[in-house]
Amino acid sequence: MDNTLLDIKEYPDTEVQKTQILTLEQWQDKWVNRNIGFHQEQGHQLLKKHLDTFLKGERGLRIFFPLCGKAVEMKWFADWGHSVVGVEISELGIREFFAEQNLSYSEEPIPEIPGTKVFKSSSGNISLYCCNIFDLPRTNIGKFDRIWDRGAIVAINPGDRKRYGDIMLSLLRKGFQYFVCVVSYDPTKHPGPPFYVSQAEIQRLFGSLCTHIHCLESVDVFEERHKSWGIDCIFEKLYLLTEK
Repeated sequence: MDNTLLDIKEYPDTEVQKTQILTLEQWQDKWVNRNIGFHQEQGHQLLKKHLDTFLKGERGLRIFFPLCGKAVEMKWFADWGHSVVGVEISELGIREFFAEQNLSYSEEPIPEIPGTKVFKSSSGNISLYCCNIFDLPRTNIGKFDRIWDRGAIVAINPGDRKRYGDIMLSLLRKGFQYFVCVVSYDPTKHPGPPFYVSQAEIQRLFGSLCTHIHCLESVDVFEERHKSWGIDCIFEKLYLLTEK
């Protein structure tokens, strides 16, 4: 494991957040009530900055967005000729993505998961599955060259992280690049979400396949609104996970 930037403060893993649970209904309510401060209308700055590292100049990639919401980056990658697949529990969020990006789309049921749908852009290069991510293995969505994990692992209930990690690993194609963005703050002061994820946790979840775990950057993202969380500092960290 690459220990780059371990001089940036890490908090010890604690049991404080381990029992925290948000239901799928609560996440759907966040969309209904417009409690979606996690959405970034201009795209994620760390992804923009390290885009060349993520894409490596390759074309025609399959890119997976776990817990995608209405991430604008999905449109970017599709416009650049890549194929995008996302999964999101909120149908409202998916419909807003297509409306805001001015994309026509079709919708069809997912036979393997009763009561769920997949939304596909008319161009065919964006497919968004509206279902519980833990049901996704029941479908045959194939493997991916890239994963952009921002707002996903930090939203998964801590008790479900092992299941989540196993699903992500199962989706990776040889030669993959996995970007995972986490937040670092004192977890004894805020229950989450977003939940605190340490570098040791990333190693535990992904280290069996991702033998190279490299912190590309750590940035101070503290804002006035974070004071209401009871914290006085918060960092966002971008990790690159590869096989070598």
